[in-house]
Amino acid sequence: MPRTLANAPIMILNGPNLNLLGRRQPEIYGHDTLSDIEALCAKAAAAHGGTVDFRQSNHEGELVDWIHEARLGHCGIVINPAAYSHTSVAILDALNTCDGLPVVEVHLSNIHRREEFRHHSYVSRRADGVIAGCGAQGYAFGVERVAALAGTGRAGA
Repeated sequence: MPRTLANAPIMILNGPNLNLLGRRQPEIYGHDTLSDIEALCAKAAAAHGGTVDFRQSNHEGELVDWIHEARLGHCGIVINPAAYSHTSVAILDALNTCDGLPVVEVHLSNIHRREEFRHHSYVSRRADGVIAGCGAQGYAFGVERVAALAGTGRAGA
């Protein structure tokens, strides 16, 4: 049976320093906390009859392990790899093992208006969509996109 939002959660992964949202550089990242964003994502998924599995780590290997886990029991991934966007071939390689699983990359800030080194993302090479510069609302957009790509399993969806 194919995994859809009706029978499998969306994994939402957050990279390093995102645990400090709301306190860290709010002029760039906004005032929403990671808990606020989790609630926003849960609400967006619930509107499609689904749930989220929301996680954050400052450790690259843990993010890789979670991506491997998502391959087996989730209907898609929304990922804000944060600084790992620009450095992690390991996260890209892990995402490349997720054949058929929708992946949406999210950035709170517009990485293309920031320092030159932030303009490149390894994760974007695998992502089915990239959302940047929409603040916390970008996560809700990411959930919406995964829901559309994975389907809801409901008639007429």
